[in-house]
Amino acid sequence: MSFVLRKIPARAFLEQRETTPVVDVRSPGEYAAGHIPGAVNIPLFDDEERAEVGTVFKKEGNRQAVLRGIDLAAPGMSAKLRKALDLSSGGKLLVHCWRGGMRSEAMAWLFSQGGIESSLLEGGYKAYRNHILSDLARDRNFIVLGGLTGSGKTGILRHMKNAGVQVTDLEGLASHRGSAFGALGQEPQPTSEHFANLLYDDLAAMHDDEHVWLEDESRNIGTVFMPDCFVLKMQSAPVIALMMSIETRLPRLLEEYTAFPAEEIMASVMKISKRLGGDRTREAVDALQKGDYPTAIRITLEYYDKAYHYGLSKRPEGQVTYINTETDDVVVNAALVTDAARTLR
Repeated sequence: MSFVLRKIPARAFLEQRETTPVVDVRSPGEYAAGHIPGAVNIPLFDDEERAEVGTVFKKEGNRQAVLRGIDLAAPGMSAKLRKALDLSSGGKLLVHCWRGGMRSEAMAWLFSQGGIESSLLEGGYKAYRNHILSDLARDRNFIVLGGLTGSGKTGILRHMKNAGVQVTDLEGLASHRGSAFGALGQEPQPTSEHFANLLYDDLAAMHDDEHVWLEDESRNIGTVFMPDCFVLKMQSAPVIALMMSIETRLPRLLEEYTAFPAEEIMASVMKISKRLGGDRTREAVDALQKGDYPTAIRITLEYYDKAYHYGLSKRPEGQVTYINTETDDVVVNAALVTDAARTLR
């Protein structure tokens, strides 16, 4: 078949993902750092080959780099084409590299030899990133659910989502529960870059004319740093903050964390030892060594409560709506939160 290059902008490229598979032809390292969700990696070069071609380009110029690239890629072309043939839907693929240049064009030509029609992402992955970051910076109808550590915010938002409310689970996307203890029992975290990609997809499915609920978070969730443009929008949104006593929160936290070995809990305590102070850190560690989880949890809660109250006090006047509750019942508290949201202007 004749080979024709077809390039389409990021928005159209992403819309076509619903019916056409995406192939990322960048190196495995580039793909691992962040990729379009759902894309399959069929790299033209592996990481070492990419580095070698780049070195040849710097030292000897474009022509020699192209020749070296052909030498490196040629032995694996049949395997790459077979993988593409297995993947292609209706003989079509969406293909991209970093800038939408030689790598994606070369692979599109290769795929065409198997009868596959490829549409290339104009500007490549870089254009995709510019597109999603621009979208994450736009205004949305966010409502932030805040509250003291252990007040069941995640469960409340999950209940609301099951009831049809639009919710973006930031901690779920980040594979982390937000505090120094948030990595316990979680899958490895995505990179900050890939988190933004996942976040864009999640928000893209929302209706702009309805509220989107988020859990109150700082700029980072574990090792993931959220895009500054998104954080600014989240920080300007109204906050509904759930307040409950330590006694009400303690049973939930005991149930969640006593399943983990004391050594893992101690390691998490040590992450905040400078902020807890030497005496309180020793008290918490001693309690854990004795199996006294309630005392250790109470010590860390006192620190987190103080820090969270301080953070809320820095919010503009009128931005925070406080809800006091003395029950841990998710259904009851979800109703309180929903009622409070109706009073927002």
